[in-house]
Amino acid sequence: MNDERSFRRAQTKFILSSAIVYAFFYLTRKNLSMAQPGMLEEGVISTYAVGTMLTVHGIVYGLSRFVNGFWADRLNGRVFMTVGIALSALMNLLFGCTSLSILFAVFWVLNGWTQGMGFPPCAKMLTHWIHPKELATKMSLWNTSHSFGAVMALGLCSLLLGPLGLGWRWCFWVPAALAAGATVFCFFCVKDSPTEAGVEELEIDGGKKEAESKATVTSAERCRLVFGNRVIWLIAFANFFVYIVRFGFLDWGPTFLKQFKGIPVAKGGLMTIAFELAAVVGTIFAGWVTDKWFKGRGVRTCVFCMLFAALFSFGFWYLPSGAPIWQATLLLMGAGFCIYGPQALIGIIAANQATKEAAAMANGFTGIMGYLSTLVSGIGVAFIKTHYGWGAALCSFAVFALVGMILFLCAWNSKATGYKK
Repeated sequence: MNDERSFRRAQTKFILSSAIVYAFFYLTRKNLSMAQPGMLEEGVISTYAVGTMLTVHGIVYGLSRFVNGFWADRLNGRVFMTVGIALSALMNLLFGCTSLSILFAVFWVLNGWTQGMGFPPCAKMLTHWIHPKELATKMSLWNTSHSFGAVMALGLCSLLLGPLGLGWRWCFWVPAALAAGATVFCFFCVKDSPTEAGVEELEIDGGKKEAESKATVTSAERCRLVFGNRVIWLIAFANFFVYIVRFGFLDWGPTFLKQFKGIPVAKGGLMTIAFELAAVVGTIFAGWVTDKWFKGRGVRTCVFCMLFAALFSFGFWYLPSGAPIWQATLLLMGAGFCIYGPQALIGIIAANQATKEAAAMANGFTGIMGYLSTLVSGIGVAFIKTHYGWGAALCSFAVFALVGMILFLCAWNSKATGYKK
């Protein structure tokens, strides 16, 4: 009993500490969405340049998650994550110090690579700390760090740009300073595994303990666990469409709210914060539903989430421009509530399907598919907006959500985990 209590205490500390650090990864990449209206008005960058930068950043981030997924399964997750957040802080500092378009691109693309050093080690560490039967609920709670990080970025930048009246550069300098503090916290407070924290490893039916896993699992076996699994391929392609909708609202939110709805940047930032706060509730709810109702079968939860995400996206597009702000906010919140469930569950499904021996690699693969979506949510949205207006761009989000729903539906009958294979 004492051993179990010790493990639970150590597990809670790990979930909280790693979630806090991961929130700072989001702080140092979602700050661009608040800074870009000021950059556009100042003329230091164009709409197409922003779209292109978002696209390349997303692709590089996806590649980084994929490549670093291979390394994270083999190396110490705490050290790996510490290096990543330190480099992200540096890239933000340098981005805020330049005025050249080419250097904006260089620093933000490099930031995309260093950002990809955050989630793969977390995916690996979480599967060592949490049993598959609890993974959907507890990892969904952990996954709210995405939203809290985005809320930090939106709220902090709204404060810097609004009441404090500072320029867009401070949207990078202040997050860089805060992320530097998170680097120290990560190194000393995050524990790679129960063994590193001084408690017993998890025993999982059909799986291996830490020492056995490191001794016996080869690269070929890890590749088989990931690339030989039909469910992982389906959710990876579905992730492409999940991220189009998610990034469409998050990366362009303050901009299209100002240009399409006539809402000031500071208020648009608050509305996007509401989108993210609803996402926190939606993420936790999706994890609870998966474990409670669908017995760990996350793809079933994703089907319903994508259906309702499509309906809320369509409703936001259909809402007249002169409608009250509260109506637009509620529709945004509905979309956020629904779209973040699949975003969190895909990582959980991939980890359970690939088992803890290849969880980071599986999440790297689904991640690269998700971030290839920036071909559409970045330069694609810029093209649609330029030629057809924001209305067409917003309507397309509903269509993409329905395509994602169909892909999840194809995996409806899949098993909850791959541990007994």
